[in-house]
Amino acid sequence: MVIAGGHGQIALRLERLLTLRGDEAVGLIRDPGQAGDLAAVGATAVVLDLEASGIDDVAAELRGADAVVFAAGAGPGSGAERKETVDHNAATLVADAAQSAGVRRYLLISAIGANDEPPPDTGEVFAAYLRAKGASEDDLRGRDVDWTVLRPGRLTDDTGTGRVTLAESTGRGAVSRDDVAAVLLALLDEPTSAQLTLELVGGDTPVPDAVARVTQR
Repeated sequence: MVIAGGHGQIALRLERLLTLRGDEAVGLIRDPGQAGDLAAVGATAVVLDLEASGIDDVAAELRGADAVVFAAGAGPGSGAERKETVDHNAATLVADAAQSAGVRRYLLISAIGANDEPPPDTGEVFAAYLRAKGASEDDLRGRDVDWTVLRPGRLTDDTGTGRVTLAESTGRGAVSRDDVAAVLLALLDEPTSAQLTLELVGGDTPVPDAVARVTQR
């Protein structure tokens, strides 16, 4: 399993879950100084700047993987321009590389509201973030890959409860990063979650049951 943006807060949680059950987790990171944090959760770090790499560079790191999770983001404090270069362009680059490497499974972490034009009172940077996520989703849906888009609500560092609300539309709400990682793991394990766009907030349904409900077709 390869996680782009491997030092992100959700990514580190997902890497820990993967390695605890015996899977190999590889995280793509830009800063070599972050490698120790990945090692601490059992993951392997690969230094690769997605803003300065080409398809072949990324594909070389994805080849042989069972799946790719795009968890990268420009992060707090970045401007509107980097929302486009990371949250959109890098997601597209990783999708191109996954197809080149023959990796069919691709999960994109997006955001609630990415499918809508931001309201007029939305700040410039956050509006750019939502538009970049929406463009990444649109690009992914046009590809012949087994994609899943997960749109979490407002992220918190609260301890996960293992209970969520997961649906095509949930309404606004908060969700812990722990629970986002748990849902990502469950979606990775469920092939019928491909071609689904799902919103995620806190709730009362155990994660396995929540995933089972949205994947029954």
